[in-house]
Amino acid sequence: MQIYLARNNQQAGPYSLEQLNQMLASQQVLLTDLVWHQGMSEWKALGELTQGQHVYTPEGYVAPAPTTPFEQSPNNTQQSYTSTNSQAQNQSVSLASIPKRVLAKIVDLLLWIPATFILTGFFNTEEKSQFASLNEQFMQAVMTPNVEPTVLQNLQTQMMDMFPNQAWIAMFAYIFIMLFIQAYLIAKSGQSIGKKITKIKIVDAETHEQVNLMRGFTLRSVLFIFLNFLSMPLSVIIDSLFIFGQKRQTLHDKLAKTKVINQ
Repeated sequence: MQIYLARNNQQAGPYSLEQLNQMLASQQVLLTDLVWHQGMSEWKALGELTQGQHVYTPEGYVAPAPTTPFEQSPNNTQQSYTSTNSQAQNQSVSLASIPKRVLAKIVDLLLWIPATFILTGFFNTEEKSQFASLNEQFMQAVMTPNVEPTVLQNLQTQMMDMFPNQAWIAMFAYIFIMLFIQAYLIAKSGQSIGKKITKIKIVDAETHEQVNLMRGFTLRSVLFIFLNFLSMPLSVIIDSLFIFGQKRQTLHDKLAKTKVINQ
């Protein structure tokens, strides 16, 4: 049986069934690759034929006796196919532009703004007026040269003490729900809400395949949220500067071994 493969309009083959299964097991061939062999009326995704399994066993196929050696060794064939697919894949992958990534980040950040309004949403009219007055005093103190740190700390403490427990619970519930939604979307498609809007996605830096939740969300997002709390804005500036490299990988991309590409 001679089997032909195709990916990104690049055709390769023919291969024997044994060679195909070897490459499939080593993930040199993907379930999303198209396949055709004699007896098929059209090209189909390999995963459709294998029903999601990493082995292909055509119905009624009987393996021939190994009397005739292959014209080309499996290793060389696999290497040739891998090289062809790697080149085709690199040509088809387009790195997300910096403006798109910045816009996606802004959208994702804007989703956290409602959390701040939740805190003041429990105020009555008098409390809103009192909080606005304290906030104005705080901003004036910030703009005042050589202001005593204790003044700022005192004003900030007064503002924080005004929030009732229900407000804190509601705010943290909103944050938890948003984190869950973002984690689910990234695990499913490699896209946060901002990345879905800008049509870009997170992939493995080398294979361009979808990454798992640990790399796509925990390392890239959650870890850096904590770092930003500890050292913002320094951590944000250092992280962002890396995007100007050749692969446009921020520091959290390098840590998770990911890159962001156009969908």
